[in-house]
Amino acid sequence: MENILFFAEADLRQYVIRFFEHFDIPSVDAAIAADVIIQADLRGIASHGISKLHQYYGDRLHAGKINTHAQLRVINETPNTVSYDGGNGIGHVLATRAMKTCIAKARENSVGIVTVCNSNHFGIAGYYAMMALEHKMIGGCFTNSEALVAPTFGNARILGTNPIAFAVPALNRPSFVLDMATSIKPLGQVLLHEVQGKPIPPGWGINNRGEVTDVPREIIEGGALLPLGGSEEMSGYKGYGLALLVEILSGVLSGSGLAKEVGSPMSTEGPPANVGHCFIAIDIESFRPFPNFVEDLEKLLDWLTESPRITGESRIYIHGEKEFERTNEYKKKGIPILAPVVEELKSRGEALGVPFNLVSFRSVP
Repeated sequence: MENILFFAEADLRQYVIRFFEHFDIPSVDAAIAADVIIQADLRGIASHGISKLHQYYGDRLHAGKINTHAQLRVINETPNTVSYDGGNGIGHVLATRAMKTCIAKARENSVGIVTVCNSNHFGIAGYYAMMALEHKMIGGCFTNSEALVAPTFGNARILGTNPIAFAVPALNRPSFVLDMATSIKPLGQVLLHEVQGKPIPPGWGINNRGEVTDVPREIIEGGALLPLGGSEEMSGYKGYGLALLVEILSGVLSGSGLAKEVGSPMSTEGPPANVGHCFIAIDIESFRPFPNFVEDLEKLLDWLTESPRITGESRIYIHGEKEFERTNEYKKKGIPILAPVVEELKSRGEALGVPFNLVSFRSVP
């Protein structure tokens, strides 16, 4: 088993800021991107955290494939909506500012919907949905992505993992936060299994012959991920339908690249990635008093968590609870990073001129 090293949140955050500033990215924007990336690690979503700093962002920045000073440009606007062109900018920055606009629209007009085309990979979708929580709003986020998923009965990568995220505010318990890919697993989880030298559970994906495989490399090279549910017998067509819905909202509606047209966050060649996003904010007070909404929501969630459990299980979770608890733990004990990921950060950071020389809290086997 690989060693795991633990680092202080503040140290990792400052390193990621320095990393982005190295590419002449304004400090304000570097801080935004760093916050999204570190939040992914804090919530235990390592597949979208600092482990992807070079693969998803540094390599493309070094190759000049991302516009480091891009600004959102309005294509069309109404009282409730805005469609933006992201100018091939940093996805985290574009998405954060787009969601802020979405929230402002909802504050004035009850509901806001904002789309962005010509963007790049933006990290975890849940980050942007959760931005609405402090405003007593429901937040939603969708994005298309590099084609990695085969449709039901298909044997080729057509759709992305196309995540869906929704966040709903609570007061006396953790808020509801659903943040999910529409594939069984994102490619990042497959890559992590390869780094760890571990097989993946059968059903995550297929090889280039359309056969279910447990070998990460067979999915990475020529295979495909399966939609949520997996095979048709396991209702994989539902995950396929959700992925297609996300593609329509974030791709077709925004005017971005569609499915196979969306570039890879790891590619340093070809045209811009042209990723598309869609954001939603719903002002709860426009429908009913917020205290009454929360009271009913928490009653519903209590019914679920206090319901009878199957043998051997001590707890029923609400979506987001594990991540909130993990965040609190990691803030105190440090963020865990696999030793091979640390070694890559050190070697590649040294070569780039942004050495990763942080001291870990501790390490465990």
